[in-house]
Amino acid sequence: MDLCLWLRPARERRGFWLILPTVNVQLFSMALLEFAKEVGAGENKRILLVVDKAGWHTGGEVEVPEGIHLEFLPSGSPELMPAERLWPLTNEAVANRLFEEIEELEEALVERCVQLLDQTEAIRDLTNYHWWPQAA
Repeated sequence: MDLCLWLRPARERRGFWLILPTVNVQLFSMALLEFAKEVGAGENKRILLVVDKAGWHTGGEVEVPEGIHLEFLPSGSPELMPAERLWPLTNEAVANRLFEEIEELEEALVERCVQLLDQTEAIRDLTNYHWWPQAA
């Protein structure tokens, strides 16, 4: 099953979606590297990403690029993870549909993630908490 990975630093106006065939430490490391390149993270630009304690986030083999810092939420607290609120949006593309081939499922997810790139306000409304630091 393919998964949409959504990342958005607080001061950025847009999110970044990655479609992954599975989740594991190597793919998470690759996703972090691509994200760091996209947002220009490095010595002069630091990005704090809040993630849950899934095994692929916490494994000692995770390669965290320069400029990216991970902050782990308490275990068993999905209600604190902003990205958890996005599953209904991504699931709309695949719910109650039959896919004959895995490529059809992948195509539907990619199409939906592309559509969501243009819905930054709706995503921001779903993922911002009143206690979450706001962009300056």
